[in-house]
Formats: sequence, C-alpha cells, structure tokens
Amino acid sequence: MFILPNNVTIIEVGPRDGLQNEKKHVEESDKLAFIDALQGAGIQEMELTSFVSPKWVPQMADAKMIVEKSKKVGRQFVLAPNEKGAQLAIEAGAHSIAVFVGVSNTFNMKNINRSTDESIDALEPVFAKLKMDGIFIRACISTAFYCPYEGKIEIQNVVALCKRFVAMGADELSVADTIGMANPRESYELFKTLKEELPDVLLTAHFHDTRKMAMANIFASLQAGIDRFDTSAGGLGGCPFAPGATGNVATEDVVNMLDSLGIKTGVDVKKVCEAVQVIAPHVSRPIDTAMYSLFENSQL
Repeated sequence: MFILPNNVTIIEVGPRDGLQNEKKHVEESDKLAFIDALQGAGIQEMELTSFVSPKWVPQMADAKMIVEKSKKVGRQFVLAPNEKGAQLAIEAGAHSIAVFVGVSNTFNMKNINRSTDESIDALEPVFAKLKMDGIFIRACISTAFYCPYEGKIEIQNVVALCKRFVAMGADELSVADTIGMANPRESYELFKTLKEELPDVLLTAHFHDTRKMAMANIFASLQAGIDRFDTSAGGLGGCPFAPGATGNVATEDVVNMLDSLGIKTGVDVKKVCEAVQVIAPHVSRPIDTAMYSLFENSQL
C-alpha cells in the first residue's frame, strides 16, 4: 500500500513560466487580472514574473510594474537569473527570488552561454547578497531528467547540483522535467533519492506534459514523498531554450486529481478554471475550456 501526503502545496507558475514564451503581447492589466483571479482561487505561492532582458524575453518587460501592482498574497517569486536581475527585483519590492541552472552543460550554454559550473560560480556572490538581505531563494534545476541536446541525465549529477545549491543557501529546490520526457519510475527514483539525500530541504517537482505523462509523474512523486508541485493554469508554458518542451501540467487538472484522492491543497478548482478564462482571450495558444463545465457541475 502506497502512502500519500495529507496536504500538498501548489506553486502556480502561469504568470511567469506560462507566459514567458507567449508570442502575443499580453497587457499588464490582463496579467494582473490573471494573478488576482489565481490568488482568489486560493493560490498562496506563485511565480509572478521574470527580471530578464526584454531583448530575449519581451513578454517580461513589465516585470517591475507586475511586482509593484500585484496584491501581496503568500509567497511571490520572481525569476532573476543574475545579479542585475536580482537587484532590480529587490528594488521593485520582491522578497523571494528564483534562479535557474540546468544540470546539462549544453542546455546552459544554449540558454545563458555558460557551463553548469560557470553558472553556479556566477551565482555564488548573488546568493551571498540575497541571504544577507533575508531573501527567500528558490533554485530551479532544469533538465533534471532529460536534455534536448544531451539526452538522459544521470541521477548523481542532479543530486550533486542540488547539494551545491543547498550549500550556497537555497531555501527551496524546484526540480524540473524541462522537456517532459520523464516516466513515473524515473520520477519516483529521482525524488526518492533527493528526499533521502536532502531530508530537510523544501523539494518541489516541476513537470511538463510533452508526452502526457505529467499526471502519472506527479502521482509517482507523491509516493516518493513530494508534497510541492509547480503547475500552470490552463497548461500554459514552454521553455524558449528547450526545443520540444510544451506547456506545464495544468493547475486545474492537478488540483482535481488531488481533490479526488482526498489530498488538501486549499485551492478551489472551479476558481482556477475562472482564472484561465480570464487569460485565455489574451494568449495565442488556444485553451480548450469546454471541460470546465465538468468542474462547474461537480460537487468538488
């Protein structure tokens, strides 16, 4: 008999990870309405935006305004890949910073033109400054299962990178199946190993749904002891530096599954669906909201 947690924390990544690769410009007011609707659904942790160069990610050019104008509910993350981004985020009022590094050297070179070791070295002084300022640091571990350039990633390499982040002061590790190629056995094995090696660290699983395996991977991760999951309302998302990576697993689907298992999230699935309908008219990728009538008519 498998053991599942009683409670799970949902970290909503739609406003940042979900929209970063959106080709159609989404107005600041529409992003704020989306964020507000998600908060109204009970989301207490959320990636709001990203302080990156507008040249490379133009959708995030309004990051300062998003941080300043969004309601301060729970823990709100902003992505800041370097010292400049972190400083801008703090000046805008951010209290929780997310950074990212891929286990794969090739992925890092394609993404930020640095190897994995070079990326970590560059982040060390950033971590030191953030810790001095009392900032919560979320370290996002990309390509933890497969890389679009290098193929399968070895577990020991993921563990080594995670341990280095923890030694630097990371408060949370978000471990990602960036291109959505992991299977449930691999998910269980990696997260079981990480739970054993890092028992006192907040561990979050981040799955993309490229091969429609995200829900199965989440269930396997639950059995491995994971009780934190990144999800994106409407399944929005994708990585601009990872060919083939489709959207993140949909928040409404994950919450619905957890509800059916008797696992509490504090998130109202019907209101998540309403939040998706807020953003759906403003993105280029069609979102099929027909299924939401099932949630509306359910007894959840």
